[in-house]
Amino acid sequence: MKATPTAIADVLKIEPRVFGDERGFFYESFNARNFAAATGLDVNFVQDNHSKSARGVLRGLHFQVQNPQGKLVRVVAGEVFDVAVDIRPHSPTYGQWVGEILSASNRHQLWIPPGLAHGFLVLSESAEFLYKTTDYYAPEFERCLAWDDPGLGIAWPLGDLLPIVSAKDGLGKTLADL
Repeated sequence: MKATPTAIADVLKIEPRVFGDERGFFYESFNARNFAAATGLDVNFVQDNHSKSARGVLRGLHFQVQNPQGKLVRVVAGEVFDVAVDIRPHSPTYGQWVGEILSASNRHQLWIPPGLAHGFLVLSESAEFLYKTTDYYAPEFERCLAWDDPGLGIAWPLGDLLPIVSAKDGLGKTLADL
């Protein structure tokens, strides 16, 4: 397993070691010892989530104001543009974002530490997205940062896509308003 810091140093791109031959492939999608050795982090995941979305669906940018969740995210079918935004008030990268292509073919994962907002845009016909979290989902503490906040300037690779957002995500606030 290889862990590479992104422009937000606490957000890590994880590349698992994949063993493949003419029969297919095998890899450990998560191993606590290897994760700790590669990242220096000792995390305890308490919940796994799995979503399926159609092309053009944009989910997020979600975070919890209490019980913040660290997330280890990956795609097992299709392709997404995955985004993390640093909303930690005293962070040197406050207000900055990073984006990575995660797909079934590249098998990359992204570690998003607690305190960041997270979202993704489906680029393929559909995508299945899996993520492990370090705290439980608490809907009473969930908030949404506007995916199109001009102050953030996220370069979503929309091309000809018109993003499909939920009613709740459509009410996201700008970082300045949070």
